[in-house]
Amino acid sequence: MNQQGFQPAQRLIDIASAVRTTPDLSRAALAELLARHGESPDDLTEAAFSEEDARELREAADRMSGILAEADIDRAALALNGVLARHAAAPRLSRHDGHAWHLHIDHGDDAGWGDWFLAAGALALAQILSEHERVTWGACEASNCANFYLGTGPGSPRRYCSPTCASRARVAAHRRRRREAGPADGPGHSDGPGSVDGPGSADGPPAS
Repeated sequence: MNQQGFQPAQRLIDIASAVRTTPDLSRAALAELLARHGESPDDLTEAAFSEEDARELREAADRMSGILAEADIDRAALALNGVLARHAAAPRLSRHDGHAWHLHIDHGDDAGWGDWFLAAGALALAQILSEHERVTWGACEASNCANFYLGTGPGSPRRYCSPTCASRARVAAHRRRRREAGPADGPGHSDGPGSVDGPGSADGPPAS
């Protein structure tokens, strides 16, 4: 499995989010996701990436989802150590199948897709946790969203997977506060063009 140009942490986020949204995600859909993250077509044929391989990958993604939803750094670290102890081997550089040299920590170039995904994903999160000294990932807090996010930049910790979810959550919170406050007396409280919910709101098209 080629890791040239891969971003293992983002690959983990994307595949775990997709499986969390669609638990029975098809082999073809998983293959498409893997291709977006650099896997070669030869590695994704039905012979090389079978229905059984897809099942193993879905199970691995589901297991990693528990860690991606963990906000406590100590529990996250212990969970990552558990995955690494079971699925990781000594790091090695490989250029199997004609690929460029790339890092593996799974048990051999013929390791299953599930073991590969668990080992690579756990290592990626462990490196991030060690570098940032905190959990920088999580489950999107927007309602009706099953995606995970990865926040490694400066600033406040992330809570949402995308600006769209963040904007919708802000609008929903504003509406909830307004309902709890009861009907407003006097002008300036309508849902007209100047309100949060009208044109130009966070859920509307971006300003040009």
